[in-house]
Order: sequence, then structure tokens, then C-alpha cells
Amino acid sequence: MTTGSRELRADTVTFGTSKVTQGTRAVPVEMPIEIVYGTIPYAVMMVTPDNVEDFVYGFSLTEGVIASRSDIRDLKVEPHPKGLRALIDLVPERLSTHLSRQRAMTGRTGCGVCGIDDINALPEASAKVTKGPEIDHSAINHAIQDLSTHQPLNNITRAVHAAAWCDLNGNVLITREDVGRHNALDKLIGVMLQQAINPLSGFILITSRCSYEMIEKTAAFGASTVVAISAPTSLAIERAEALGITLYAIARADSATQFSGFQPDYLLEKCA
Repeated sequence: MTTGSRELRADTVTFGTSKVTQGTRAVPVEMPIEIVYGTIPYAVMMVTPDNVEDFVYGFSLTEGVIASRSDIRDLKVEPHPKGLRALIDLVPERLSTHLSRQRAMTGRTGCGVCGIDDINALPEASAKVTKGPEIDHSAINHAIQDLSTHQPLNNITRAVHAAAWCDLNGNVLITREDVGRHNALDKLIGVMLQQAINPLSGFILITSRCSYEMIEKTAAFGASTVVAISAPTSLAIERAEALGITLYAIARADSATQFSGFQPDYLLEKCA
């Protein structure tokens, strides 16, 4: 294998109907990153090692460790014999608050709440998001068509998730990719947090199913619309309704299904 920053080439043997061929295939890199606030480890997450600082900012926000970019005084990402380590220096008052609620957590690529041993500790946004502009269906269709040109790692490996920020016209402005769907969204939220992007100036597009955690992360950032290529879960729909988030899913270039945030008059007009 030859390694790269976020993908490597693996030796392969492919079995076809009439022949066997040897070759190589690009696969995404997956490695652990230890998240340390102050001097105290908080979590180990499995990530694709690019846009790592974006991930740390987004993860810190959606975990409730920080409330704004300014809560982090310094961030250093350093190599570790088994992966990476992120050293986060929080402002004193935020560190004190964090230490009072710290919990142990072991991260997994496909799970956003692993390690919680008390159901009451499930992360939940505390307030509804501010309602943003209505997203026209044509903007969703345009974003779906445009997305593949903004997924360079997935175009090579066919093995990673993406989260994208789209403007109100459906133009894809920022995309982040990762082996974990939660991580891709955290990376996207992290870069938007650092760039002080208005969460009501567009919508989030994700390539994965929309689960509970994806809605909670969206609410933590303050975005009011999520579009998912795959289907939502029941709890995602319930939380989207409770938090005032408009959720579209099973989105394709020519259609999308709305699961929350219905506007009765608008629907009557469109469906007439």
C-alpha cells in the first residue's frame, strides 16, 4: 500500500465471470483522533485525516463543549503513534463548565452517541432554530445535481460521506467529506463556524440518511433546513418538528420528500 493524506491505494484481486485480475484501488484513510480539552482526554473518534481543525471546531460545538468560535483560545493537531491528537485550549469559564459535565465517550465511524451510559445524557438542542427563508424545490434539485462535482474523495473511493452548504439558489459553496457521516457534518459546521457564515443564508445537504444526531448537530449550528439524499429516521423527524427544522429527504435531481416544516397554504398551492 502507498499512503496519502486522505486516501491510499490498496492491492486488489477482482473476480469476474470469466477472469481474475490484479490491480489497485483507492480507499479512504481512516484513523483515530484523540480529542483533548485542557489536559483531559474527552473522546476518540475515527476520521478521515483532512480538514481536521474544521472537525474539531464542529465537534466541539455540536457536543456542547463550546458555544462560539471564541471559546477556543488555541488548537493544535499533532501526530500520535496510532493516529492524531487534537489539543484544545478553552477559555477558562468554558473549560470550567466543560469539566463539570464531562463524560467518557468512545467514538465510532458510524455512531454519534457511543459511550453514553445515561439516556438523560443524550445531546439535545435546547431551543428552536430561527426560521429561515423557504427553500424552493428547484434549489434542492440544482444542489443534488451539483453535489457530485464537489466530492473529490468519494469520486475516487466511492466510500465516504459528504455534507455540503448550499446557498438559497442551490449552489454548493462548501463541502466536507469523511468516512463518518457525523464527522462530515461536524467538519462542515466547523468551517462555517470559523468563517462566521450565517446559518440562515442557505441549507445543509447530506449524502447519508438523516438520523437524530444529524438534526441535533444542525440545530446546534442554527441552520433551519436539511436535505438528505437517503431516508430519515422517526426520531429525526420528531426532533426536526420540535426544533423548527425543515427536513427534506430521499432527495433526487428531480424530486424530494418533505418530512417536517410544512406550510399548509404553500402546500395547497403547489399540490393544486
